[in-house]
Amino acid sequence: MTWLVDLTPDEWNAVRLSIKVATVAMLASLPPGIAIALLLARGQFWGKTLLNGVVHLPLILPPVVTGYLLLLTFGKRGPAGAFLAEHFGIVFSFRWTGAALACGVMGFPLMVRAIRLSIEAVDRKMEAAAGTLGANPLWVFATITLPLILPGLIAGAILAFAKAMGEFGATITFVSNIPNETQTLPSAIYTFTQVPGGDEGALRLTLISVVISMAALVASEVLALRVGRQMDIE
Repeated sequence: MTWLVDLTPDEWNAVRLSIKVATVAMLASLPPGIAIALLLARGQFWGKTLLNGVVHLPLILPPVVTGYLLLLTFGKRGPAGAFLAEHFGIVFSFRWTGAALACGVMGFPLMVRAIRLSIEAVDRKMEAAAGTLGANPLWVFATITLPLILPGLIAGAILAFAKAMGEFGATITFVSNIPNETQTLPSAIYTFTQVPGGDEGALRLTLISVVISMAALVASEVLALRVGRQMDIE
């Protein structure tokens, strides 16, 4: 059974790259995720339904379609990709940063939904009370709203991380499957299934993927419970 844990250097690289990509995707998604969730939960404006649909579009579109749209937009010849490359030297296509972008887009709806539900559950009378005492809206959000939605924020972040760990279709379409550059765990597993004798490698990486994703989900539950208990005590 030692073959289950005896990973090759390329397999270790795929594991490390997946964790790196998922972490960057999660952290980069948090600020816009909070802003969009707050806008959808509290905002009243024309086009709110449309914005909600756009945010959740990656959940219903085939991942390959999402990846292709990213390639058209952020590829070297795409409008956003060409602008970023020319003015800031930022390149997404066929780079690990592109994998992080694809994973962030695919996990974004899950993050936004979890945070939005937490915001909608906040008792607005508490925020109003803080406002009557002279606190500005930003301070009210930082001191009242944010602590109250922290469990949902943690859950949304971990869900986005877990989704990023398992993302395949959008990633391979946008950044291909380049070893040591864009080959994440799902891409490496797919590669193993396409070559004779690759079953052992595919099984090893599959088990590792399951363990990491389950650990992330368990950590989400534990952290959310701890934060909730701490808030009850205070």
